[in-house]
Amino acid sequence: MYPIFIIAAVIGLDQFTKYLTLTKLMPIQNYSVIPGFLEFTYVENYGIAFGMFQNKTLFFIIAISIIAAFVLTLIFKMVKKHVFFTICLSLIFGGAIGNLIDRIRLGFVVDFIHFSFFPPVFNIADSGVVVGAIALGIAIMFTKEV
Repeated sequence: MYPIFIIAAVIGLDQFTKYLTLTKLMPIQNYSVIPGFLEFTYVENYGIAFGMFQNKTLFFIIAISIIAAFVLTLIFKMVKKHVFFTICLSLIFGGAIGNLIDRIRLGFVVDFIHFSFFPPVFNIADSGVVVGAIALGIAIMFTKEV
């Protein structure tokens, strides 16, 4: 079933890149990929979305678990009828679980992607959530039936 593949791909890629970040990037803190444009910068994020609401780990674990359960229910209700919505929700769910794994395992989320024109440092899970949410929002605006 394709939602499982999407979710697993987001979580797998997210956790693999975070493993590399912890083992290779953390000791050096920063690596310039494209000077003046893209850097990998090790950041421990104790908040949510761009570092807001710091040090509320238990609250985030509980809230994200509840929201993730709701999103997973939606995915399985929509899987056959609304493919695009299901893809968007699968990206969001995979990203949420990727960051939830960090919060449970480490007490913070590992961030490492930093573009010079976009100040916050983020990760693959964040990208899944943002891309899924933006695509879902656009789809909702232009779809008459959901």
